[in-house]
Amino acid sequence: MSSVIETVLVALEAVASVALIVVVLLQSGKEAGLSSAISGSSDSYLSKNKKGGLDRMLANSTKWIAIVWILLTLALSLV
Repeated sequence: MSSVIETVLVALEAVASVALIVVVLLQSGKEAGLSSAISGSSDSYLSKNKKGGLDRMLANSTKWIAIVWILLTLALSLV
């Protein structure tokens, strides 16, 4: 029974790891925002607002996937 639980936890942690990597790579870099603020940007307010929504969603996803990953890692260490 223990090996089945361990196998399921390892599989879930692998999925969480890949999801965390993908979500982090999809986020836009913070340097892009700083350079466009200094040099001036041709982006309109609406395009920045849409991008902010996606970045905000990705940041929240990163936080929750990381919490799940940490909990799975702790569960694996106890099994």
